[in-house]
Amino acid sequence: MYPTAVPPKVLNERVPDPAVKVLDRSFEKYRVLLASVEKLSEGYSWAEGPVYFADARCLYFSDIPNNRIMRWDEETGATSVYRKPSNYANGNTRDRQGRLVTAEHGRRVTRTEYDGRITVLIDRFEGKRLSSPNDVVVKSDDSIWFTDMTAGIDGNWNGETGEQELPQRVYRIDGKSGRATVVSEGLVKRPNGLAFSPDEQRLYVIESQPGERAIYVFDVDGDKLKNGRMLVKCTKEETPDGFRVDVDGNLWCGWGMGTAEFDGVRVFDPQGQPIGHIALPERCANVCFGGPKRNRLFMAASHSLYALFVNTQGAKGG
Repeated sequence: MYPTAVPPKVLNERVPDPAVKVLDRSFEKYRVLLASVEKLSEGYSWAEGPVYFADARCLYFSDIPNNRIMRWDEETGATSVYRKPSNYANGNTRDRQGRLVTAEHGRRVTRTEYDGRITVLIDRFEGKRLSSPNDVVVKSDDSIWFTDMTAGIDGNWNGETGEQELPQRVYRIDGKSGRATVVSEGLVKRPNGLAFSPDEQRLYVIESQPGERAIYVFDVDGDKLKNGRMLVKCTKEETPDGFRVDVDGNLWCGWGMGTAEFDGVRVFDPQGQPIGHIALPERCANVCFGGPKRNRLFMAASHSLYALFVNTQGAKGG
């Protein structure tokens, strides 16, 4: 017996939706004029890390303070608890074999096997505990790249208070050997969200250090990063978080927290120019593309889950 269908809530009845703002004419091609922002689910303390599973027609996302991963069903619109406790799961993605990979504030990165077993991919580096893995992506060579910062050990709301043993860094786990290496340290002081360009020649990383918030881009040289430089410098009212990249290389970034006008999703072209904005009534933490055609943007925003059909598709690997 299927659960009762839960219809989405349309925030704006007008079309085109005034919440979808064109900041540059180049964004007009990505806007579906008859599509509106929809609220799919609500009631979370801090929604994060959405990832879409096409074969199951569902979306998984984290509710970090409540220590759980949620499952939203595309057929019925119903939301249920997928895993609790989740070890304070934050960012989620899917590897090229279709398995869930999760960055957990409980100081580890895990993979959920087909039978539901959890494999710990890493919880220590050179004998010291990770701080709180934040976001994670998987490259086409099966390597796993993730950010490690202190958000989960700075207090008991987003994880559990603990001692920092390692610097805040970006790591890579080799897809064959499972060996972890540091790929970025120092330039980005507090790494948060990360995503590859469609051709995987560049890796974008969010800087979350207060007063220095920005988006950086690195050239990918095999198993290393080089030539790191700032792509987007944020104002003090702007707070970037998690993001994903579309097939044209545009960055769709969770945004907000400074003033209400910035809450939602900010869209940048590959050169770092803002071209569009999706206004939400809450600060957006992270996004992903999904749906059968990968043309639906799912937005985990503070206490709710939102969605919007767009005229592009998400790049593979996010």
